[in-house]
Amino acid sequence: MILPVLISGGNGSRLWPLSREQYPKQFLALDSSSSMLQLTLARLKGLSVLPPLLVCNESHRFIIAEQLRQSQSDNSGIILEPVGRDTAPAIALAALHALEQGEDPLLLVLATDHIIQDTAAFHAAVTKAEAVAQSGAMLTFGIVPSLAETAYGYIQKGSALDDSNSAIFQVSSFVEKPNKETAEAYLSSGDYLWNSGMFMFKASRYLEELENFSPLIYQACKKASHNTQKDMDFMRINAQSFEDCPSCSIDYAVMENTQSAVVVSLDAGWNDVGSWSSLWEVSAKNNQGNTCMGDVISVDSHNCYIHGQDRLVATLGLQDLVVVDTPDALLVADKNQVQKVKEIISELKSQGRKEHILHREVSRPWGQYDLIGKGERYQVKRITVHPGESLSLQKHHHRAEHWIVVSGTALVVRGQEQFLVSENESTYIPVGEVHSLENPGKIDLQLIEVQSGSYLGEDDIVRIDDKYGRL
Repeated sequence: MILPVLISGGNGSRLWPLSREQYPKQFLALDSSSSMLQLTLARLKGLSVLPPLLVCNESHRFIIAEQLRQSQSDNSGIILEPVGRDTAPAIALAALHALEQGEDPLLLVLATDHIIQDTAAFHAAVTKAEAVAQSGAMLTFGIVPSLAETAYGYIQKGSALDDSNSAIFQVSSFVEKPNKETAEAYLSSGDYLWNSGMFMFKASRYLEELENFSPLIYQACKKASHNTQKDMDFMRINAQSFEDCPSCSIDYAVMENTQSAVVVSLDAGWNDVGSWSSLWEVSAKNNQGNTCMGDVISVDSHNCYIHGQDRLVATLGLQDLVVVDTPDALLVADKNQVQKVKEIISELKSQGRKEHILHREVSRPWGQYDLIGKGERYQVKRITVHPGESLSLQKHHHRAEHWIVVSGTALVVRGQEQFLVSENESTYIPVGEVHSLENPGKIDLQLIEVQSGSYLGEDDIVRIDDKYGRL
């Protein structure tokens, strides 16, 4: 019995400005109409596995739930981390939850932000790994390297586990990201694989090894998992206990210490999409070597990644550049320098800006809003409310709101009144008035909200009742 565990974390820095802290890359549709999370879910089809268990940051919970709904994917639960503590604690939460259900499944641990182009090869590797992991091995998947990559850690292969199967090896050692010369030596030797960050082992074996090598993490996660609370589709752990947990990757906490490490060789077109240049490498290109996404006109430009969203992006005479245009930020970078995009994030933080945290369009459990304009004492949002969803019953101390319905029908509560507002109609919410908004229809409700007042921050929301548990 295999339980896929999908780890959905990240801070959204490596593919900025398309990814953000509150919208990391696994939620993006980069080379298809589906997000990377949804492609990971689809990749499990055809394997004999249980519905996946997801572990994600609490702030991403409604994005996860919506993408699961869109993909019509079953799941075994969504565990919410109140803070990020890296992969070792996240996997521990999943293992503890699995054992609490009275089972001891094989955990197939997958990141949700990787590309695997050959699904059949992935399935074959999982099938090979199952029997070995069932015997108690701590198994990882190593990628057959295609070039002397310096951005990945490597795994040195030891002896073959079975002379008749050259795809499964004892792990001789885990090695850090090498310099170019060392990476070239690794590639030519044929003895090294890229460290993919994908694993398979029994839930009980992982916890045994974690307790042995990283007891503080084990104890903190065990304490945090005690009396887990169900909240809609989510599972909430004890926040304080988890915040006290050390932050550590599974590599450092377990895999580099265990004597039971085994690696399965995988050649399946894998890429962790760790930068704009790596995304360009795996994306479709035109005759000039350009990857063009959105409304793009490219003249005499070569080997570029060009991404537009809301407007035309035109390039002339460019070479080896990345151009990514979003409604609130534009990145123009040398393709060989994109690993330094984190320096931009650091600068945004030092200036107290917000462009690394949120997009102009922000997801909410009821839909989304897009901040389409703002000025002194006013701002304008385009709001989308999905059928059957509703904003919380709330009030504001510093702003009034005007709502103009563009399409659909709104059921409005304003003080003691309750009434419908249809297409091309509007209503007004005074400062301090208790109000809510619901979409009772079968299509998305679209409206324009004009806010006016002395303070327009999102923290000027006093929630009185909320179906999504955000009080």
